[in-house]
Amino acid sequence: MLLIALMLAAVPLAAQVPDAQRGRLLAAMDDSSQKWGSISRQIWEFAELGYHENKSSKLLQDELRAAGFKVVAGIAGAPTAFVAEWGVGKPVIGLMGEFDALPGLSQGAVPERKPLVEGGSGHGCGHNLFGAGVAFAAVTVKNYMEANKLPGTLRFYGTPAEEGGSGKVFMLRAGVFEGTDVVLTWHPGDANVADLGSTLANITAKMRFHGKASHAASAPWAGRSALDGVMLLGHAIDMLREHVPQETRLHYIITKGGAAPNIVPDFAEAYVYARHPQMAVLDGIWERMEKAAEGSAMATGTRAEVMLQSSVWDVLPNDALTALLQKNMKLVGGVKYTPEEKAFAVKLRESFDPVGLAPLGSEEEVFTGGRGLGGSTDVGDVSHVLPVAQFRAATYVPGTPSHSWQSAACAGSSIGRKGMVVAAKTLALTTLDLLTQTKNVDDAKTAFQKRKANVFYKSRIPIDAKPPLDYRGN
Repeated sequence: MLLIALMLAAVPLAAQVPDAQRGRLLAAMDDSSQKWGSISRQIWEFAELGYHENKSSKLLQDELRAAGFKVVAGIAGAPTAFVAEWGVGKPVIGLMGEFDALPGLSQGAVPERKPLVEGGSGHGCGHNLFGAGVAFAAVTVKNYMEANKLPGTLRFYGTPAEEGGSGKVFMLRAGVFEGTDVVLTWHPGDANVADLGSTLANITAKMRFHGKASHAASAPWAGRSALDGVMLLGHAIDMLREHVPQETRLHYIITKGGAAPNIVPDFAEAYVYARHPQMAVLDGIWERMEKAAEGSAMATGTRAEVMLQSSVWDVLPNDALTALLQKNMKLVGGVKYTPEEKAFAVKLRESFDPVGLAPLGSEEEVFTGGRGLGGSTDVGDVSHVLPVAQFRAATYVPGTPSHSWQSAACAGSSIGRKGMVVAAKTLALTTLDLLTQTKNVDDAKTAFQKRKANVFYKSRIPIDAKPPLDYRGN
């Protein structure tokens, strides 16, 4: 007992970070912001798709390793997934960063449509800022912990393929989140806000139709068109929209439609998404989507094959963590546009649909309010396993829709980088609140259990599935 008491006495007790030290920490982050802005810009230029973010992942790993983190890469069957860890003991605080781009959104950092690579990928969801901003916060907190001999463990989760690849689901299954007490993250947006909003659960699949090829002119009766199956599926989905709950979102693209017009296609494929705020409701909607594929195949004399690609849950909000984030975001404050950035914003907004577009307003108005998240994210799956909170920071010109060339332009601009710094500062302060005040961790766990009551989490991705490393192409 004496030995244990001596060991405990040697560990410094955590204390709330004094206001003066918070101020110095934020000032130090200002001094480092150009470096991390440059890193975000490099990832923006790489613009790598999910599970193939090789340069982006390596860049972040190298920076974290150089800062003293122990890095384990290539986890969960995903070459670009990694965990960087520093420190020892409890609490264990996780920070999640993403770095994948979107297909077809290549864009220069200019306020008019100008692809850098025609048909190329681009950071239309701002994940270049996302990953770099979280790494910025992680290194800042690590340096503070080291300088002040603060106990606890800090983990950076490098999570690939958020855009439709469910990377975090496979990382969960690999056990890399085990032992973590709390996870924080953020997302680019057009406002600074930490709220209790959620996201949409989703299920996605490639619905493939197999038919019989023949000459489209001399013997069309001998063929069975796989494209007919896809076209009928699209019509069935369009008709289904009237008969599902209004919060539902159904969308699809035709990824393969045949080889040539004069050949009856023997193979065609649609990439299909279904979303709803509640996974239990979505299950029933998805069953009808599968029946639509079966019926379309029967009607066209083809065979349908449903290849599940991904599935994610809605985000489970955490009241205690969100309150901490909101408090620190207010302390950090917003940013100010330079005259050049204001001109960029005005010019960019000329490309928006004017219906419902609010005035640009003053600098104070620009960085308040905003819209809720209407998309889906694999952050949701993590939030159903342990306490998680995610907030938004203003990296886009107000009114900018995500997944657009306009958001890709902002993500590569100084406007995006300034918003990233706000996010990194908010994360750093909140992480220190958790490390230095164990009550905050306890409150987060209590809030998690309250929200989690009567909700049973189980991923819709089969337990034996592997990460779909080529889901963008095959």
